[in-house]
Amino acid sequence: MNCVASASVPWQKQFRMKPLSLVLFLVASVCCGAFGAEERATVRPADNDAALDNPGMGWVFHFYDNHVKNYGSQLAPSDTVDDFPGLTVVYLRLPWSLVEPEEGRFNWSVVDTPAQRWIARGKQVAFRFTCCESFMRYATPEWVAKAGAKGHNFKPGKGATDDGPFWEPDYDDPVFLEKLDHFLAAAAARYDGNPEVAFVDVGSFGVWGEGHTHSSSKLPFSAATVRRHVDLYCKHFKRTLLAANDDLANQGRGQEAIDDARAHGLTLRDDSILVQGGKHAYFSAAMAQAFWPATPVILESEHYGGSRDRGHWKDGSLYLQAVEDYHASYVSIHWWPREFLAGNRELVARINRRLGYRLQLAEASWPRQLQVESRFRFSARWRNAGVAPCYGGGWPALTLKDAKGGIAGVFVDGKFDARALPVGAPDKVEAHAEEAEFTLPFNLRAGPYDVFISVGTRTGTPKIALPLPDGDGARRYRLGALQVTGDYAVRVQPLQSRGDKWLLPVTWSIHRPLPDGVTPFFHFDSDGKIAFTAWHDPGARLAALAQPGEVEAGCLFAPPESGRGKSFTVRAGLWLPQQIGRPNERLLPDDDEGDHRVTLGQLRVGADGTVTFEADKK
Repeated sequence: MNCVASASVPWQKQFRMKPLSLVLFLVASVCCGAFGAEERATVRPADNDAALDNPGMGWVFHFYDNHVKNYGSQLAPSDTVDDFPGLTVVYLRLPWSLVEPEEGRFNWSVVDTPAQRWIARGKQVAFRFTCCESFMRYATPEWVAKAGAKGHNFKPGKGATDDGPFWEPDYDDPVFLEKLDHFLAAAAARYDGNPEVAFVDVGSFGVWGEGHTHSSSKLPFSAATVRRHVDLYCKHFKRTLLAANDDLANQGRGQEAIDDARAHGLTLRDDSILVQGGKHAYFSAAMAQAFWPATPVILESEHYGGSRDRGHWKDGSLYLQAVEDYHASYVSIHWWPREFLAGNRELVARINRRLGYRLQLAEASWPRQLQVESRFRFSARWRNAGVAPCYGGGWPALTLKDAKGGIAGVFVDGKFDARALPVGAPDKVEAHAEEAEFTLPFNLRAGPYDVFISVGTRTGTPKIALPLPDGDGARRYRLGALQVTGDYAVRVQPLQSRGDKWLLPVTWSIHRPLPDGVTPFFHFDSDGKIAFTAWHDPGARLAALAQPGEVEAGCLFAPPESGRGKSFTVRAGLWLPQQIGRPNERLLPDDDEGDHRVTLGQLRVGADGTVTFEADKK
């Protein structure tokens, strides 16, 4: 049962947030049960509408496309279009002949050169190697035809004709398939399983690699032909996501080829959304329903300029609707990128809020204060506000950072996988609860800590960007604060003269019951060593140190003659004489310096024996 009371400390001070950075409702609650009475901090952050650069989703920029001069040719080598929000993948669609101009001699530089520009920015690449194009005669290398592979000349729009300027292979020809097999083996040796590669299209069948011959020879090919090509890719690309075009089902092939691709673990892509308008903007949303629960669906829009100029694009809202209907994880930038962004900035923002997965932290709660080595409970509620699952999964982690930003504690909830969060209609997805119990590590010192949330690996490495403010640059996001207390705190008062001795008044704030016999100690350090020691005021009530509360037990000392003209750092603590020589000899202070001591201040002894003390400023 939870009892809610008003917070005793203003949330602005507790969280040190920038204005409007979070919509926070901070409450203090008394929780009864295994953890006893505790005051808890609770935050309910709002989505900050940021475009998220996350694995397995995002905008795909077509660097090479239907012509190698589209659409990256006008970019300087240093220009990676960083201003496009949500761009995560650069797409390289290249004719096979440009990569293997001579049999067995490869020009991988045409792939790796642009790829490295984006990889250096933390992005991924994707490939389509095509065998038939309408801008060059031999997308399949000419040496393949000279080796005896059969094919057909064609004119776009007219089909196969002897005087056609372009050549399309017979996709069942054994010579063609043998040479393609060797090429795919070489490509897979470089790119299969490479984490820099997002996906590879099955692009060896059909004009432009789209899976049809409508704009080339117009010749029909069977579902068995498609299976041969899918099998070749699966033979070599065993670890990288493969994509099958929805048009593989065209020209009477039916669902068989698509079902076979899905059975092999391929995902679905649909090219040229909005090549037509209205109800004909796209046709394969129903087909996508068998794919998106397991694999990230890819959408390619029609060349933006063409769709716009024909009046089909309008405000682009049908592209967003396609994202919803297909549950898409990737969408294309199929035009000159900045012209596309300038004409569709609001559309891009709306798509970014739904594309792929979007993990929202609806609420988080943790204790305001903990004692060292204690157990604590972290509670949260999460939702996925995107249209697709978080396919790669992700585990929430709580990170504690000290005042210098150092990572002091990491706590991963290995039972809560973001992959399991369901998707739903916009603004209608319910949040799912997370409850985790953690124990502070034995080496976590007492003191104030900032609390950060992240989602990533089971070992606490952040991988997924969240729509939250106050990030640390490493995908951790500050939620608030936590005070870890030790066995006691200590504060010091001004130095007092006691005849030939000096009294340094010290107040000990005891947090919990301590063993009988607990005793103060005082060290006077110089040059990193203990120069002399002192003990407590004989009049102190030491027995009171064993119970919670405040106890006056100061330091009574006389500097040695050898200390004249020197300065000393005064450090203090509590210890158990009966535990001498054991690891738990000293008790744990709130301001632990690593050796279970607290710095009280600086003592200076003049050459004439005068003594001054300056308290440490914390």
